[in-house]
Amino acid sequence: MPEGPEIRRAADQLEKAIVGKPLTDVWFAFPTLKSYEAGLLGEQVNAIETRGKALLTHFSNGLTLYSHNQLYGVWRVVPSGTVPETQRVLRVRLATADHAILLYSASDIEMLNADTLAAHPFLQRVGPDVLDASLTTEMVKARLLSPRFRRRQFSGLLLDQAFLAGLGNYLRVEILWQAQLLPQHKAQTLTDAQLDALSEALLAVPRHSYRMRGTMKGYHHGAAFRFEVFHRQGKACRRCGALVEKGTLSSRPFYWCPGCQY
Repeated sequence: MPEGPEIRRAADQLEKAIVGKPLTDVWFAFPTLKSYEAGLLGEQVNAIETRGKALLTHFSNGLTLYSHNQLYGVWRVVPSGTVPETQRVLRVRLATADHAILLYSASDIEMLNADTLAAHPFLQRVGPDVLDASLTTEMVKARLLSPRFRRRQFSGLLLDQAFLAGLGNYLRVEILWQAQLLPQHKAQTLTDAQLDALSEALLAVPRHSYRMRGTMKGYHHGAAFRFEVFHRQGKACRRCGALVEKGTLSSRPFYWCPGCQY
């Protein structure tokens, strides 16, 4: 399943195709959204925001299209007027003179105004997005130590979108390796140095994955991104040489190095 970096890269492609250009075609599959089609013609998409795995398409008339891909939803960019061959079911089409962005298969789609956006249950529930440039390691550390999260094992906490939006399983695995921690730990039991290492990794790993556009050639600052333990069971840890192990944690595959994660 795509995680925050992949969702943000997809949103970048959608923005590049459509932002700032008058909409020439607007189509929604769901009857509850049909009444918005005519009013959006001639308007523009101002921005496409990500909140974890949700996309917020902000229109120039103040409305926002909320969509969550869940398991099966996918966006595509195509030349305007193109009808791709696919078995997927089209849910949304937004087109300009040059390009169209198409949403297939998603079922969680709503049109929101400023008030309903602020009160949306999912958006109220999710934590800060790990790719939000205003989020700092100090803020993450404070969140780790907050009464709400300090007693939670990292095995579940790092998959909980209420903690930090955009994290998922491969990021959970790589973040804990980078911080040299096992998933059974809780923030309240860590040393200050361990908390600092985890807080830094919680931002550095997903942001590096996003910047490197999904390439996997090396995890070093400024280098391309590679998995250190994810899908590397039986291979030598590049940090200590021990063999990477695989298990199941929170019903998801988990990978770790027994030599340098404590």
